[in-house]
Amino acid sequence: MAYVRTVKTASGATAVQIVHSSRRGSRDIEHLGSAHDAAAVAALKAVAAQRIAGDQVELDLGIGATTVPGGPLPITASKMAHLCDALSGVYRELGFARATGDDQVFEELVIARILEPTSKLDSLRVLEEAGLAPMSYPTLNRRAPKSAEPLWRQKLAAACAAYAGLGSATLVLYDVTTLYFETDKADGFREPGFSKERRLEPQITVGLLTDASGFPLMVEAFEGNKAETLTLMPTLRAFMTAHHLTNVTVVADAGMISADNKAAIEAAGLSFILGEKIPTIPYVISKWHNDNPGREIPDGLFLTQRWPANSKTRHRRHQVVYYQYKADRARRSVRGINEQIAKAEKAVEGKIPIKRNRFVTLKDKKSSVNRSLETKARTLAGWKAYATNIDAPTSNFVISTYHELWRIEKSFRMSKSDLAARPIYHRTEDSIRAHLTVVFAALAVTRVIEARTGWSIKKFVTTARRYRTVTIQAGEQTITAADPIPDDLNEALQAISNLRTN
Repeated sequence: MAYVRTVKTASGATAVQIVHSSRRGSRDIEHLGSAHDAAAVAALKAVAAQRIAGDQVELDLGIGATTVPGGPLPITASKMAHLCDALSGVYRELGFARATGDDQVFEELVIARILEPTSKLDSLRVLEEAGLAPMSYPTLNRRAPKSAEPLWRQKLAAACAAYAGLGSATLVLYDVTTLYFETDKADGFREPGFSKERRLEPQITVGLLTDASGFPLMVEAFEGNKAETLTLMPTLRAFMTAHHLTNVTVVADAGMISADNKAAIEAAGLSFILGEKIPTIPYVISKWHNDNPGREIPDGLFLTQRWPANSKTRHRRHQVVYYQYKADRARRSVRGINEQIAKAEKAVEGKIPIKRNRFVTLKDKKSSVNRSLETKARTLAGWKAYATNIDAPTSNFVISTYHELWRIEKSFRMSKSDLAARPIYHRTEDSIRAHLTVVFAALAVTRVIEARTGWSIKKFVTTARRYRTVTIQAGEQTITAADPIPDDLNEALQAISNLRTN
């Protein structure tokens, strides 16, 4: 197919040529002339166009009536179509549109949260830049509080549970985090408490329940001064009641579990895989040292302590505790112990002030280094305990399942960084819960996209947002054009859409 091209000549002029064919490196070129100014070059291009057209009838688009001759055609619309369509498609695949009654305001808030986490007001700007038609701010203020309603959150959680395909035996991961507020006033819900971010501002405690892959199933918000151990059972009970589940295995870290929690889990007939603290030297570890005097502990050694139920403990099932030794873990622990012991000795000698140090004992106004505690700490260095009450457990299954907790930690990192869940500027409890509902839905969408593409959500958004679809007005004709997308992005979009349609 013939086309017009321009090339620079040795004299600095612009030559206008018609390339009639180009095959195997040879070209059939017709040279029309050259010029030194833009007007003359434009005239030569017009002649070339007429020569290529020949006797063909030219379609009148009416461009001359609406644009300046030689000027650009107006773009009437521009949209991040690839990105927005992918996000909206996953949102609907998850069942969120059905769960919310196809509420467009909530869907756009979720998309805006993924595109560029910002304030509720500024999200309108984000949507407009993406090429969507955002709602008005009064409409946003009127309809956004609906997402704070318990029934709304329950429907979203039900949609997530249906997508995750929960069966009769369900394994869930649980963890908590804290979200702080840019205020110094507590109000009963926003309260100062133990902060994972080491902050003093009022905060709330957020409990997140996910499936084994880290896909979110339920989020619950609690008072900022509520102990982490008191959040587990309310979240589990709400989850089980909502989905009519009877056999759930909960995986949680040692900080989530108290003796009361374990008893409550047992009373509810649930299974658990828990990380446990080791307050004293267990019998099996002490026995191993007695049986192997002077021997270095093999890296990865497993020791098993069984706790069968008996006539006095019929309220619980058989339990097993696995103790695992890791050389790297021991190396880090021993380094910390050495540093603390050195400080304790200097404090006892009066060389440095006595500060909080677990190896310093104060008795009768005299200080001393607690050598028995040092011995216990060095003996337990490198060991970690994993407890379970599941039927026929194996050490590999229990420990590998427990290590999946990194997935829920990743979800928390994503919600705090990629989705900017904090700091929170909302003041009322309803608006805070509405904000968390949007973040929860956005987290579910992002986890699906990351799982399917192998990309981080930041990479996907940053890459896809550059390729837009534009609508151009050429007289009375409307033309749609789009930036060509690179192969890697096309593969990512195909991975999302193919799995969505299959």
